[in-house]
Amino acid sequence: MPANQAFVTLATTDSYCMGALVVGQCLRRHRTTRQTVVMVSTNVSSQARAALGHVFDQVLVVDVLDSGDQAHLSWLGRPELGVTFTKLHCWTLTQYSKCVFLDADTLVLCNVDELFEREELSAAPDPGWPDCFNSGVFVFRPSLITHGRLLEHARQHGSFDGQSEP
Repeated sequence: MPANQAFVTLATTDSYCMGALVVGQCLRRHRTTRQTVVMVSTNVSSQARAALGHVFDQVLVVDVLDSGDQAHLSWLGRPELGVTFTKLHCWTLTQYSKCVFLDADTLVLCNVDELFEREELSAAPDPGWPDCFNSGVFVFRPSLITHGRLLEHARQHGSFDGQSEP
């Protein structure tokens, strides 16, 4: 098992933990050979964290990062998406050489370990914004330097659509 590679997801509320549990269970059911990590915010209850601990190899508590872009979020009708910047913490997982991020609403239908063969940064284009990618599933190499650059870019420019996509 490549112990230095991991699937990563994020749950910022107990509601998102339900989806994260499905992601984790699906990865297990389809016999992933990689580690599984869920990042949770301090808003997640101890009961939800315990449930996640039964499914994931690692449960990490992270601070919420909010885009603060209320104007665009309101325009989209999705005010809850401001916290999706929290997924930027995945670049701090430097104990892993490569990771695949899966949003908590991703349904894994088969073994997807082959995603680790892709280069950083691999992701699907966003159908609504063809010059951007959808950050629901992406391949990345953790790096504190990249993390710092992403945070600085977010501070200076925010997100053009109020979400986490660049």
